[in-house]
Amino acid sequence: MEMVIRGGKIFDAVHREPYSADIWVKDGKIAQIGGDFAASAGAEVVDASGLNVYPGMVEAHGHIGLDGWAIGYEGQDYNEYNDPVTPQLRAIDGINPFDYSLRDAALGGVTTICTGPGSSNVIGGTFAAIKTVGTCVDDMCVKPEAAMKVAFGENPKRCYKDKGISSRMSTAAKLREMLFKAREYVAKVDAANGDPAKMPAFDLRLHALAPVIRREIPLKAHAHQANDILTAVRIAKEFDVKLTLEHVTEGALIVDELVRANVPLAIGPTFGQPSKYELQHKSWKTPGILSKAGCHVSIITDSPVTEQAHLRFCAAMAVDSGMDPFEAFKAITIHPAEHIGIAGRVGSIEVGKDADFALMDGDLFSLSTHVVAAYIGGVRVKDTKQN
Repeated sequence: MEMVIRGGKIFDAVHREPYSADIWVKDGKIAQIGGDFAASAGAEVVDASGLNVYPGMVEAHGHIGLDGWAIGYEGQDYNEYNDPVTPQLRAIDGINPFDYSLRDAALGGVTTICTGPGSSNVIGGTFAAIKTVGTCVDDMCVKPEAAMKVAFGENPKRCYKDKGISSRMSTAAKLREMLFKAREYVAKVDAANGDPAKMPAFDLRLHALAPVIRREIPLKAHAHQANDILTAVRIAKEFDVKLTLEHVTEGALIVDELVRANVPLAIGPTFGQPSKYELQHKSWKTPGILSKAGCHVSIITDSPVTEQAHLRFCAAMAVDSGMDPFEAFKAITIHPAEHIGIAGRVGSIEVGKDADFALMDGDLFSLSTHVVAAYIGGVRVKDTKQN
């Protein structure tokens, strides 16, 4: 399959200034950017004259596919309420590809998301990075296990107040306990060197945490309050594991500490008024403040808290509150791709990457701009909603 997108203005998320060029797509990948192509005579030609061509947007943190369109309580699959510590759970075993919120996201130009368990549990399980169109999650996956979700703050306390968690100290202690056990388990597995007689008794929860201990995937830490954010940083340092911080509502209160921590930040959701105490400092200024300080910033909807297709409008609000427009653009494209470890495939318009695009009839951040067409792997997204 070949396609040529002709005559569009390209915003590639690499260069600050846009440029005019044609894009040659072959077998779902960007084969060449320029104008002198060796495309076959039968290649599909997309006339993008007068349109802006953006990379498909990327969401670093949400829950759609597990909780989304017209689901309600009876259909939600994003929180396991029987146990506060469930690292063995995997988002890919619960995602519903037919959840219309995924197709709605794609039609809005959001072509890749990282979705997974909610924040009720101290350890919730693994997130998956997936494309937003498909019928089988295995085929949609960019990274089946992108991160291990952990949560701090009010949610574990509220959800498990009758099951051993009534303070932030309890949450931290339960996470430490599991990381200590996982580190010991991994050490025994490594020492056994494949000898079954020396292997420790199999433990699915500890086995699931092994990629964290081996620094193959990060802890993905839900944290709003400054003290929770810094507890996540402290524990990650103690165990020498990778970390990404999610929500970071009070990040503007601890800018210097976050600069020193040097970990990726996913900021949001910010639409709506604060619904609980730990959101009291929620502000559209936060992404710009942290970005200006040199932090690695992504902007998130936490979909379905905010509708996934509105990701670009979240970035627009950050721009309106002082964030540099190019940094805000990167915060919904290449930065989230880096945040979830898939920047080699998505997040920018570069040769060799997936042919994921959003063609728009105006500026990315404008309410009056429409997504004229979205493409995933060089295939145009179609609206399949039945009503």
